[in-house]
Amino acid sequence: MDVKSNRLVYLGYGKYWRSDEIVGLVPIDEDRGPGRRTHVYVGTFERPIIASRSAESIRREMTESGAEEFRVGELRTAAAELVEELSDLSPLLRRMLLHEGGVDVARWQERLRGLTTAPEDEAAGQEDLFEQEH
Repeated sequence: MDVKSNRLVYLGYGKYWRSDEIVGLVPIDEDRGPGRRTHVYVGTFERPIIASRSAESIRREMTESGAEEFRVGELRTAAAELVEELSDLSPLLRRMLLHEGGVDVARWQERLRGLTTAPEDEAAGQEDLFEQEH
């Protein structure tokens, strides 16, 4: 994942930060609510900035170009909607599509889900980077 440098990233509620100064994004689990979705760690502050946007939306803005970001977002949304529509198909129709048309609905659902969600191994091991002693 390449962070685009010198890009202002919108954190919500009028807060912006340079993309290349953000060193960590941690979703807020406890006391989450309006205006409190993500802890944004930056190199110049000891404490995180509270952002009202999700960690995923901030990460996307840090790494994707403007037109590309819009197009990728639209494709993700369309793929997620298609996965939902495919899950509503009856078992009979799924079998007909598979045997008569060669379309494996379950395989397409799995493939599209993989494209619309963040890979687990990308996030694996990141939790302990910002663990604080209690």
